[in-house]
Amino acid sequence: MSAETSATVASIRTHLRTLKLPTIAREFLEIERRAIAEQWEPKQYLRTLLDAELAVRSDHAIERRLRAAKLPARKTLSQFDWSRPHGLDARRVDDLSRCSWIETARNIVLLGPVGTGKTHLAIALTIEAIRRSHNATFYRASDLVRVLREARDGRELGRLRERLQRCSVLVIDELGFVPFDKDGGELLFDVLSARHEKRATIITSNLVFSEWHRVFGDEKLTAALLDRLAQYADVLVTKGAGDRMPRRTETATVMDPSLPAVGP
Repeated sequence: MSAETSATVASIRTHLRTLKLPTIAREFLEIERRAIAEQWEPKQYLRTLLDAELAVRSDHAIERRLRAAKLPARKTLSQFDWSRPHGLDARRVDDLSRCSWIETARNIVLLGPVGTGKTHLAIALTIEAIRRSHNATFYRASDLVRVLREARDGRELGRLRERLQRCSVLVIDELGFVPFDKDGGELLFDVLSARHEKRATIITSNLVFSEWHRVFGDEKLTAALLDRLAQYADVLVTKGAGDRMPRRTETATVMDPSLPAVGP
């Protein structure tokens, strides 16, 4: 490469970085070689450059949303062990992975014993949503209630509620592991009520619906929440002893996916 050509290449790269096109700046020479060797039309060369830039930007945006979601792990649907007796319909899960439920502000509720893949599926569906340009936030139920209580005590509850409301997908994991006091149950109920018919939520729980009043500590409040979920939720029910239970206890536990009336 001559000195004049080198100067031209350096100048082009400087301009491209100024225009915030770093991928084109990095790859345009290699793509140019391919274009010459394969005798591309000029438009194909330009399209290939732009496609490369957009692909990298998309990957970076996905990574930013993944970090912001604060997922406890990155588990995908392809990593889910369908050989275990989970009692799930793979076609239904595949349909949910297309994320149309987010556009219609529906919810997904995963019920089942500990260790049967509920959190894995919740994370995997959230990752699919993030790949489709949705933003998400993950909380364990007990952590979310604690954060809500701290925000209330610090007079920042309104700001936190607004942030949660802006989130396309809110994941609430392990509902039922830790019961809440009355205040905690009401704070979580307010979050879910604000999202009703407006934003999508994923909830995992080891309890059947008829036991949720033990978590929220109020049967009427729980009944009101279940009434909303009955209309706008896809319920997936897992079964089995779970991969964190001793093998000798592998007696299948079938959860009732219906939404029974709770309270008076």
